[in-house]
Amino acid sequence: MPHPERAVVTGAFGYTGRHVARRLLDLGVRVRTLTRRRDRADAFGGRVEVAPADFTDRAELRGSLEGADVLYNTYWVRFARGQTTFNVAVKNSKTLFEAAADAGVGKIVHFSVTNAASDSRLPYFKGKGQVEESLQCVGVPYAIIRPTLVFGDGDILINNIAWALRRFPVFPVYGGGDYPVQPVYAGDLATQAVAAGSHGGNSVSDAAGPDTMSFASLLRLVTTGLGLGSRLVHISPSVAFALTGLVGLVMRDVVLTRDEIAGLMAGLLTSDAPPTGSTSLSSWIRQNADGLGRKYVSELGRNWRPFGQ
Repeated sequence: MPHPERAVVTGAFGYTGRHVARRLLDLGVRVRTLTRRRDRADAFGGRVEVAPADFTDRAELRGSLEGADVLYNTYWVRFARGQTTFNVAVKNSKTLFEAAADAGVGKIVHFSVTNAASDSRLPYFKGKGQVEESLQCVGVPYAIIRPTLVFGDGDILINNIAWALRRFPVFPVYGGGDYPVQPVYAGDLATQAVAAGSHGGNSVSDAAGPDTMSFASLLRLVTTGLGLGSRLVHISPSVAFALTGLVGLVMRDVVLTRDEIAGLMAGLLTSDAPPTGSTSLSSWIRQNADGLGRKYVSELGRNWRPFGQ
């Protein structure tokens, strides 16, 4: 089934949204983005129309969404900071969905996370579950995509792991490192999402790559893929978190949060469903080894400081 002609993507100049917008443009779809950063570099040479993502103005959101056949929503926050909390992000998402319904959008494709649950003890996964519930009640056909650990062009986590491995002779591993991860390529995720946007009805599906491995194995994969000799050192999570915090202080960034570490160690970034992506992390690292980890990518610099936070 061909994709509808017009789509809105939140954050098309960001990470996941950029891959989605690129896939849509390749299909000849007219794309508009809602973005909080009007100054971010346009990777599409003006082919993507730009509108503000102001969640305090529902009427403006509705106007920006009018005429769209499909909304692809990648909006979320990694952690609470300042006045931006997970509760605020849940509220903003609900406002966006309601504005889409008011504007007559035909379908909403929403990016969640594997093992999202509104009763989770981890605020990130709890908030994601609450957003899913809001979407399911808004009255617009939906597709909820639940990715695992996403990697690809523009990635922060894998890039910064590579950055640290390039610079330090040892790398701290949280505990035994035997907790599983199942990385999924951002391009495969975008293909799955766009396919979901091409069909009617409601759906909820995981997005996961072809390989499940321990986190320690992932680190070894990056190390060998870059031809490095860094040694992995298994230490207690509290000590490893303190060392990660020191890196964050030096780089003026938040490298990982306690909740992210807890979710990682609980194996929440894996899926019981069949893999949906075909691109392996190992092959992607080999293809991108020259540039991977050459520069540190700041979460705060990319997604927070432009807004005075």
